[in-house]
Amino acid sequence: MRPALTLATALASTLALSGCGTLSKLAEVGRAPAMSAITNPTADPNWRPVSMPMPRPEMAPTQVSSLWRSGSRAFFKDQRAAMVGDILTVLVNISDTANLANATGATRTGSEDAGLPNFLGLEAQLPKLISKALDTSKLISSSSTNANTGTGTIKRNETVTLRLAGTVTQVLPNGNLVVAAKQEVRVNNELRELQVSGIVRPQDIASDNTVVHDRMAEARIAYGGRGTLSDLQQPRYGQQVMDVLMPF
Repeated sequence: MRPALTLATALASTLALSGCGTLSKLAEVGRAPAMSAITNPTADPNWRPVSMPMPRPEMAPTQVSSLWRSGSRAFFKDQRAAMVGDILTVLVNISDTANLANATGATRTGSEDAGLPNFLGLEAQLPKLISKALDTSKLISSSSTNANTGTGTIKRNETVTLRLAGTVTQVLPNGNLVVAAKQEVRVNNELRELQVSGIVRPQDIASDNTVVHDRMAEARIAYGGRGTLSDLQQPRYGQQVMDVLMPF
């Protein structure tokens, strides 16, 4: 009775947690997924300011009667993103290939024998006290054999190419920029969501105001979506609950 009650409780909890998503899907029946409104990234309840180790602040030397500013790439004005609210383009070009193969083998054999041929001259009395068939020279005998063989293979190919504009959401004390980029593309009834966030150095921003993803620290790149095709590619809620609860 208890397993059934536990399963029912788990199903009820799952339905309660997925209720909002289910209702939104029911509201979109017969319609394309609605695009989200353009919002301030820092107004998201899940947004948190980034805190990173910072060097000691140093005062920039003043240069009297100089028109050139240290760190600037343009004589008149630096066109690259530098302040909160500035826009820059993030280039994502991931092409990773991993191929790992491991094989292990281990074998061990052990044997132990123990006896009591002499024990203060009383070894002759032990068979009379315990059993007449007792052999004091072979009191304990043990043997063990262990064999282990393991093989593993990992093959992975990933290719992601993205280009989207982001906004500077924070300037760290050492001058590094926190960038957040989000883009939504809807084709028929399928909505594709692209999200990139991370920390970049102003020096790594090119003259055309672009930055490559491999120059971003703490990079978070997400490419997904929602719609009819995405829903069909995922198991249903009940199956997901059973996969978690079933021990076999």
